[in-house]
Amino acid sequence: MVVDQNFLKVKEYFLILFFLLFCSEKSFSENLSFTKITNLDEPWGSSFINENELIITEKNGQIKIVNVSNGNTDIVNHNLNYTVSGQGGLLDILYQNNQLWISYTEDRGNWKTSTSIAKATLDKKNLNFKNIFQANPPIDSGYHFGSRLAIKDNYLFASAGERGGGMIAQDPTNHPGSIIRIHLDGSIPKDNPKFEGKSNWLPEIYQIGVRNPQGLTYSSFDGKIYASNHGARGGDWFGEIKKGENYGWKILGWGGKNYSGIPIGPKWKPDFTKAIQYWVPSIATSAITIYKGNEFEEWNGHALITSLKDKSLRKLTFNDLENIQEEIIFKNKIGRIRDIQVHPNNGKIYFLSENNLWVMEKS
Repeated sequence: MVVDQNFLKVKEYFLILFFLLFCSEKSFSENLSFTKITNLDEPWGSSFINENELIITEKNGQIKIVNVSNGNTDIVNHNLNYTVSGQGGLLDILYQNNQLWISYTEDRGNWKTSTSIAKATLDKKNLNFKNIFQANPPIDSGYHFGSRLAIKDNYLFASAGERGGGMIAQDPTNHPGSIIRIHLDGSIPKDNPKFEGKSNWLPEIYQIGVRNPQGLTYSSFDGKIYASNHGARGGDWFGEIKKGENYGWKILGWGGKNYSGIPIGPKWKPDFTKAIQYWVPSIATSAITIYKGNEFEEWNGHALITSLKDKSLRKLTFNDLENIQEEIIFKNKIGRIRDIQVHPNNGKIYFLSENNLWVMEKS
């Protein structure tokens, strides 16, 4: 019997593809151990305040401190003028040097809200926050608040979603749809774009043209800030934050479509920032981190991308931008993933899922 060599090549190709897509993910995830630490109520943001305790926001308005060793949980009182509105509520939280920064949905009156940032000195019983930033104008919408926080040197970076406003992300006289950079005390850096040739930009804006960026992180490996962003029906991306540039929303659709099915615009075109990685269809990217630790030391310098819709953890090797390598570390293990933190000492990875705190380690 004569066998068509082209048929054999095609068959071999699909067998290899099947292994890469399914077997490699399964074999890797089998070497991981997942432990649920405690139950939570729609957790959103988290930050280690020491090697044993994680401070966590819940969208409904509570701030909790969880001991990651035994699951003991304490509620912390606070004075934030928050509201729970659609996707909004208490959002990200970030700790450094006995200080806390929080992004949240602030009640601005007349049914209008903003993505706001407040700062407090750590007090495990009662947090007295003071606002250091408000995204203006306040908007009557429960959509697309962002909002993540990251620190580099004396700068606080924050993502402000476009609140469903589409082209407002192209208007630098409004904060929604932009990346914010301020000093840790809320003051405005004198080298922000407004002071270096973009006089019509609001002074806090560092980059424009984002939609709903729910991932933001600093990389100690290259000193850069990276973000992840929700597209609409497709067009999620991971990319670098670049001073004075424009990611293009809603001129660009990053490969996605409107929910009506109508195309939005090109994936990318010159004069706009090009993302490092795109996902079509959407995986609903959420929090990200650039891994640094001992538990998974082979991942050092790689980006870890969590997702909501896809319920997955993905790893990107992106030191060569012409050859991005993506791996699905696991999928459908712990539900929709909202946040990711790496333990500051041992490198184990902690996740906030829909209603739980998990730890992942090697088995």
